[in-house]
Amino acid sequence: VVLSSPLPPRQLEAALEQQLAQALGFDIPVLVRTRAELAKVVAQDPLGKVAANRSRYLVVFLSKRLPAKVARELASADVAPEQVVVHGRELYSWHPDGLQRSQLSKLLDDRKLGVVSTARNWNTVVKLLELLEQ
Repeated sequence: VVLSSPLPPRQLEAALEQQLAQALGFDIPVLVRTRAELAKVVAQDPLGKVAANRSRYLVVFLSKRLPAKVARELASADVAPEQVVVHGRELYSWHPDGLQRSQLSKLLDDRKLGVVSTARNWNTVVKLLELLEQ
C-alpha cells in the first residue's frame, strides 16, 4: 500500500493495525517505511550484481533490527547458491532457484527471526519507490 500520512511511521503502523483489527476482527501486523527509507533500501542493493532474476531477489522488511545472535546465524548459514545480507531493518535475500525448495526461506520465518517481517521481490520494491516519487 502506498499512502500519505502526517503521522510518524510507528504511530501510523499502530493506527492501521487498530483499523484493520476493528474492520476484520483479527490482528494484522503493519510495517511502514517512508519514501526516504525505501529509497535507501533500493540504493543499498547489496546483491544486485548477483541477482539476475529480480523476481527471485527479495527484500524482507523487519519490524526492528534482528537480535545479534539471529543476524550472525543468518550471515553464517550455508545455503549456497542462495545468499542473504542483513542490513538494519531489512534483509536482502537471493533465491536463484526460486522459493519453493529454498533452504534460506526456511530461515526467514518470523518465529525464527524473532521479529515481524514481510517480503517483497525487487521488482515490487522498485515499483513502490517509483509510485512514491510521483
